[in-house]
Amino acid sequence: MKSNYIIISLLIILMSLLAIFKLMDISIFQNKKYNGQFEILNRRVFHGLSARRGRIFDVNGKVLVDNIGVNTLVYNKNNNTSIKEKDLALKLASVLEISEKSYNELNLKQFYLLEHDNGKNLITTEEYDLFKKRKLTSDDIQALKMSRITEEMINTLSETEKKASTIYYNLNRGYSYQNKIIKKDLSDLEVALISEMDLPGVIVTLTWERTYPYGDTLRSIFGSISNNFIPKELKSYYLDKGLSLDSTVGMSNLELEYDDYLRGKDALYNVDQFGKVTKIEEEKPGSDLYLSIDIDIQLKVEEILKREMLLAKKARNTEYYNHSYVMVGHPLTGEIVAMSGLQLLDDHFWDITSTAISSSYTVGSIVKGASMSVGYKQGLIEKGKKVTDSCIKVYGVQEKCSWTRLGLIDDIRAMAQSSNYFQFLTAVKMTNPNYKWNSKLNANIDHFNIYRDVFKSYGLGTLTGIDLPNERTGIIGKTVSDDLLLNLTIGQYDTYTPIEVFQYINTLANNGVRLKPSLMKKIVTEDGQTIENEVSILNNAILNEEDMTRVQMGLREVMINGTGRNYTNKTVSSAGKTGTSETFVDTDNDGKMDTKTISSSFIMYAPFENPKYSIIIMSPNISRSNGTSSYKYSLNLRVNKQIYAYLFNK
Repeated sequence: MKSNYIIISLLIILMSLLAIFKLMDISIFQNKKYNGQFEILNRRVFHGLSARRGRIFDVNGKVLVDNIGVNTLVYNKNNNTSIKEKDLALKLASVLEISEKSYNELNLKQFYLLEHDNGKNLITTEEYDLFKKRKLTSDDIQALKMSRITEEMINTLSETEKKASTIYYNLNRGYSYQNKIIKKDLSDLEVALISEMDLPGVIVTLTWERTYPYGDTLRSIFGSISNNFIPKELKSYYLDKGLSLDSTVGMSNLELEYDDYLRGKDALYNVDQFGKVTKIEEEKPGSDLYLSIDIDIQLKVEEILKREMLLAKKARNTEYYNHSYVMVGHPLTGEIVAMSGLQLLDDHFWDITSTAISSSYTVGSIVKGASMSVGYKQGLIEKGKKVTDSCIKVYGVQEKCSWTRLGLIDDIRAMAQSSNYFQFLTAVKMTNPNYKWNSKLNANIDHFNIYRDVFKSYGLGTLTGIDLPNERTGIIGKTVSDDLLLNLTIGQYDTYTPIEVFQYINTLANNGVRLKPSLMKKIVTEDGQTIENEVSILNNAILNEEDMTRVQMGLREVMINGTGRNYTNKTVSSAGKTGTSETFVDTDNDGKMDTKTISSSFIMYAPFENPKYSIIIMSPNISRSNGTSSYKYSLNLRVNKQIYAYLFNK
């Protein structure tokens, strides 16, 4: 028995020694092998703020949106337990310049409590008893403390403590895992002093802010970026991409549309168990975005438009006029060369260019190219046949006529002189071939859809697909009636956005091929790779080649002998269409449209034989229809003539 006991004891000792040696092997002899893994397990990693976003250039390489680096003091709580944040705030306050404007009474009171034993002397024994009996909550106690801190007490804080109150607030706001920006625009001295202090969880880094060399020009199209946070409305969108809540991201328009390219990759930092911060991965800048915009043409368009808007406001009947849109593009590619939406309020111009994809208007006779297409498509127009311009009288509605009696007209002259009667006659043939004066047309939704389907094939009444988020179509009327069908044919019912009108004239110029309008020319990545924009065909207009040529001939005649004959100096051949519509405004803000106005639109492309540029101009409420004066300032004509001269002289 004794020998068995000895053997068992020896076995236990041997197994223990083997276990000890194994542990020694892991902890000592193989320490080098496992050291990297231990470091990874103990590491606390966080990303930096605001890697440099890609720049935005015009088509010729001129910088439209740039970045400026700002020295920024950042704090990250991650694994930072070696120092109290109150003490950290005081240390930072001793070297940082903090403006008194940033002092906040609430922050000052909270810091006063931190410096005075959490304000225990501000609560009575009776109140503490009530707290113990759960008749007062901790929030109640805190509120009592805060209410009893007087201005005299706050004034006992030193200047360093007052600065620390602001810093302490910045150290603790937001989620605990987020990077906290303590101060931006650090001076070189502040950077040097903070670096010497080697404070746990604290780094000085460059954050990047957008700069705009051309001021407000196209600012609304560029869009905005967040300041080290993801906005609530885009939270799911960006979190699904793997970003953190304190990322800097695009919030609107081009910054949002091309964020995946413009947004760089943030640097990574490690905070060890002692709070020491080390950069472990460098940031990577975002890709550069080149636009189809030509900034020289853009600035010229804005200069012309501003000058003419100011002159218009000095003219008669412009009480309710305050904004216009102009777009210039390449019709054979869909590229946008210049786009400007300006609102004039109290002699100050506001950039509303971004609303060109969402705000819609009745555009008048510029739709007649599409309306004529319906007539050709349905076999309702006999090419070259002359009729006498007249009026249509539908039952229950006042007679409807052209803007003046135009005499004998065929389809080409009808377009050139903008005959309403010719369009009405086409709709009548479709709905009631046996029409007589003052009879019904019996229009139904199918008749409306015949027109709208053709309009959509040109880009009117449908999304254009422009590379900007949140595009909206104009308003499609829901009421069906004889009168409204006639209005639809002359652009007096449905409404259209400027970008829809832009796509429409481009489709006409491009022989019925509807292209997606675009602002992006190319993207150049940090490593030099180029992503070129590709022309995107959406559809072909519902018209054969012969009929499309006929529509284009009508538009050409508009600019030679028709309503658009004075819109250019005729040095280069062009095709286009003028448009005037009756509109209404709400003058007393009661939600009711109470005052009749006149809105004006214009579209064109040139040269006629090989289109290089297209232009659209829309000026809502350019004139007031007051019954005594019909004067209408010729803003569209004057603007187009100057833009045309600049483009083709250039």
